[in-house]
Formats: sequence, structure tokens, C-alpha cells
Amino acid sequence: MSVSAVANVTGTPYFSPTSHSKSNDPILRRSINSLLQNRRDIKQVKSIHAKILKNHSLQQDPFVIFELLRLYSKLDSIDDATKLFQCTGNPNVYLYTALIDGFVSFGSYFDALDLYVQMVKNSVLPDEYAVASVLKACVFYLALGNGREIHGQILKFGFSSNRLVVLRLIELYGKCGNFEDAWKVFDKMPQRDAVASTVMMTCYCDHGLVDEAMSVFNRIRTRDTACWTAMIDGLVKNGELNRALVTFREMQAENVRPNEVTIVCVLSACSRLGALELGRWVHMYMRKLDIKINHFIAGALINMYSRCGDIDEALVLFNEMKVRYVSAYNSIIVGLAMHGKSIEAIKMFRKMIKQHLKPNSVTFVGVLTACSHGGLVEIGFEIFHSMTRDHGIEPRLEHYGCMVDMLSRMGKVEEAYNFIERMEIYPDNAMLCALLSACKIHGNTLIGEKVAKLLSNCSSLDSGSYIMLSNFFASSGRWDFAAKVREKMEEEGIVKEPGCSSIEVNNEIHEFLAGDLRHPQRERIYKKLKELSYLAKLEGYSPAIEESLYDLDDEQKEWALAVHSERLAISYGLISTEPCTTLRVVKNLRICIDCHSLIKLIAKITNRRIVVRDRNRFHHFENGVCSCKDYW
Repeated sequence: MSVSAVANVTGTPYFSPTSHSKSNDPILRRSINSLLQNRRDIKQVKSIHAKILKNHSLQQDPFVIFELLRLYSKLDSIDDATKLFQCTGNPNVYLYTALIDGFVSFGSYFDALDLYVQMVKNSVLPDEYAVASVLKACVFYLALGNGREIHGQILKFGFSSNRLVVLRLIELYGKCGNFEDAWKVFDKMPQRDAVASTVMMTCYCDHGLVDEAMSVFNRIRTRDTACWTAMIDGLVKNGELNRALVTFREMQAENVRPNEVTIVCVLSACSRLGALELGRWVHMYMRKLDIKINHFIAGALINMYSRCGDIDEALVLFNEMKVRYVSAYNSIIVGLAMHGKSIEAIKMFRKMIKQHLKPNSVTFVGVLTACSHGGLVEIGFEIFHSMTRDHGIEPRLEHYGCMVDMLSRMGKVEEAYNFIERMEIYPDNAMLCALLSACKIHGNTLIGEKVAKLLSNCSSLDSGSYIMLSNFFASSGRWDFAAKVREKMEEEGIVKEPGCSSIEVNNEIHEFLAGDLRHPQRERIYKKLKELSYLAKLEGYSPAIEESLYDLDDEQKEWALAVHSERLAISYGLISTEPCTTLRVVKNLRICIDCHSLIKLIAKITNRRIVVRDRNRFHHFENGVCSCKDYW
């Protein structure tokens, strides 16, 4: 498809909003437009449209058609908008632009580009708004070639001084990773304001170039709320969570008021870090600024409290909501599932259905995860089959993964393997790793060998997949195969993701790696850890050295287990907080059996409540037991 035909266009649009109206009844036209302006129901719009069709003087009135096109597009009825446009004789540039906008809003970017070409071929001269609209389609479609052609036309027709057009060009080149041309457009702007800089900054963040984005951000003289929010959002999306929170504090220091989007971004950072106290402070800060809790913020708050370990506060917030959207139900269902409250999650799901809210793909991931964590196989299959049967949702890979995980946790490895064989889509690494782990735990070498073969044939293995393969072979004493897997991993330049745990103390996040010696309090931390290990052994603790799947002697294996990151984080929490304070630790990997056994005893010995969030779920340790009932 080419848009170069516009280079030969001359003339003016067939209609303009101020002339060539075919309506002989301007009062009637104004009355119709007034009726259309605030319609939010597609049936009402169609009813008014039917009345318009009966009035021949209004059928081709560009004002009326424009308003109908806008409403059909706004209400996601793009087919009706297209049919209306096709029945319009000699549409003007405004009508073309309205439908191009509609296609972009609906996600039909190719159709938007195609319509622009049609407009040009029909000798309708584009204006700045039409060009800006089609450039937006190019941005989303990453259509750099088409965008370059339109850029040439912009120069020819003198639109290069239009601010909106220039911003779209910067965004196009930036989103496509062509920062050299983006800077050329940026540098030619008569007035380079914070908005243009924010566009550049966002594009860098989209490509993971956080330092470059921060460099642009630091050069902006007057930074408004949108600018600060874009930088915080970019940092969060790139996993730079601590930097995001530091940037938020700087925003406060400069007395720039956050908006709802800023708050959602900051709460997301708190959620992922497990920074409960900071999240609570943000919640109070919102009240101080009188920022209203809409359904987006409510969902973010519920998610924050859930993921930071306070599911009770999340439930309080949920119950206080006057209107509950699907997103809020999703947040609380996922939260309950993570905390092992499987029955409560299923009840919440059924309550949602009774209220005639339509569950989506995320809802089913949450409730199926709850079934998996609770070992509720029959209910899990009942809900899984209801997806298509009752709700018209085709299961995706993540839903199949929940079912395999559920069967694997119950030790039903043969059923899980047969389930995978019956699937219409190929299993992913995570699904196969879950089953392979179950085969290792339950000693089913036969199925394990089959799963290992499937996993080896996957096109792109990540570090976790390689480690799982290596661990499977090591657990059965096949050290030569385990070594070969690790050699292949090294050849492909894949580095094992290190175990990392964090703990929040006095509103600061402290991170630890396995065997970490970087912390200023390292001597006290290791002294406390040694003391805890000694006391735990008096309580009957014996290191599960079989968990250390390296070809080492027993003493080396015991040391490797003793310095796991979550133990260091807990030790630091114990020496840094008052007695009886709850400790909350976040770990990036699944907690191992040995650490799980030890932490139960630490909770008993120290009379502390210890909450650990690992990759899969929450573990609430208290009085020598864990909320997961040793099932994770």
C-alpha cells in the first residue's frame, strides 16, 4: 500500500463544516445533533439514525453524518460507521478523518491507512487533523515506511509547523526505534515543550532504554504531572521499581501534584516490591490530596494490599466499593488465590457470576490458580469446562498451564501428561517445568523422561527451564546429563536467574542475594543466621542436603542451603525490628523445601509471624506451621 498519491492532489474538500450543507432545516439539524451528542447506548443511536433516514434532507448532511460516525466509533460499532460512510456521497475530509479516527480507536490500523489512501485517490485534500490521525495508525501499526511517505507529504503541504502533527512524527520514529530521525524532527520544533520531551522519553522507555529516557527527563526545565507520571510509568514497566519510587519522592519534593495515573503506577511498584508500608503511606497520601478512588485506583489498591501480604485490608477495600467492576473482582480473586484462600476465591467467583458480571480470561486464571493451590481438582475441571460452555471463552495457554499445575501438585503426573497430549496447542516452558518438577518430587522417572524430551525440544529455553532440566537429572544421580545441560546453557550465554529476596524495614527496601556480603550489617546478619540454625537444630531441624542439586560433599551442600537469600532477609528483619513485628519477605523464585522447613521453626523460636511471597504464592508462617499446609 502506498500513500504517495497525495503528492498530486489539488483542490479543497467537497464539504466543509461551514458551507455546502444540504439540509434545508438547520433547526431540525441542530435538534438531531443535540439528541446524538450524549447518547451512550448503541440502540438509541440506531433508533435516531432510522429517523434521520426518513428525512431526506438530513441523509447527506455532513454535520449529522459526522456526529453519527463519531458515536458509532465511540460505541465500538465500527461496522455501522463503515456502512454509513459507504452510503455517503462525496464525503469530505472531516468525514474521512472521523472514520480514520474510528478505525484507530477500534484497533483496525491497516483499515485506517487504507482509508487515507482512498481519500487521497478521491482527490480529497488532507488537513492537519487527517494527517495526525493516520500517523497515529502508523504509530500503532509500526508502519515506518508509510509514515515516511506521509512525512514527505507533510513537508510538501506545509503541515510541519503543526504541533500535533510534529508530536505524532516524533512518536512514530521513536516507537519504531529510529531515534535519529525522531531527534531531527524534535530539534526543528519551534517550541520544544515538555510534551514533546515526554513523547521522546516514553519511546526510549518502550525500547528499554531507561538511562536515555532519564537523560531526556533531566533536561526538561518545567516538568508537569504528565511528564513525571510518564517517567515513573516507564521505570515501573522496565522493572526499575526502586528508581520509580525515588522519582516519585522527587516529584513530591518539587510540589507537583500526582494524578490518578501516577498513583496507579506507584502502587504497581509497591505491589511488585512487596512494599506494604510504603503502599499504605501512598493510600493515606491520596486521602490527604483528596484524590478520589475510582475503579482503576481501587483495583490497584486491592492488588497492592494483596501482593504485599495484607489480604484482609484488600477485602475491606473490596467490600467498601459501591460499584464493583470485573477488574476489581479479578484483583481480589487473584489475591485470595495467592494467599491460599482457595474456597474464598471460588465463592467470590460464583458471587461475580450471580451478579451477572461477565468473567474474562484473567478471571479464570485467578480462579483456576485458586483450585490448583487448594488441590481442588474436580472443581477446577468444572470451572475449566465452563469457560467455553457457559462463557464463550476459549482456554489459552495460561489456563491449560493452571490445569497441568493443579494435576502435578496432586501427584497426578500421568494424568497431567495425558492432558498435555490432548491439548490443541503446544505446551510452553512453564507448563512443562511444573510437570517435570512434580515428576522429580514424586519420583516418576518414566514420565519425567518424556517431559524432559518435550522441554528439550522447545525452541527457546530460558534459564529456569535449563535449571529444571539439570535439577531433574541431578536428582536421579545422572550428573553427566545435568552437566551437559549446564554446558549448553553456558554456550548459549544464558545466565541463571539468581535467587533474590527483599524485605521492607522503615520504608526502605533491602535486597539480598544468596550468600550476599554487600549489606552494611552483614556481620550481625550472619551471626543471627548462625544462631537461628543452631536453635532450629535443637528443635529437630536437619538440613535437606538432597535439595542442593550439585555434585558437592555434604558439608558444602549444607553451606549452600544455609545462605539462601530469604534466610538473610529474615535475619536482617529480626535484628532490625521490634519483637513481635511481622516480617514480610518477597522472593523472586520458588521457596525450597529446606528453607520452608527452617522458616517454620524460626517463626516458632522467635514468636514472630513471617510472611514470604515466592514466585507462586504467599506463605504465612506462625507457631511452627505454614498457611500452605506444606502444599505448594
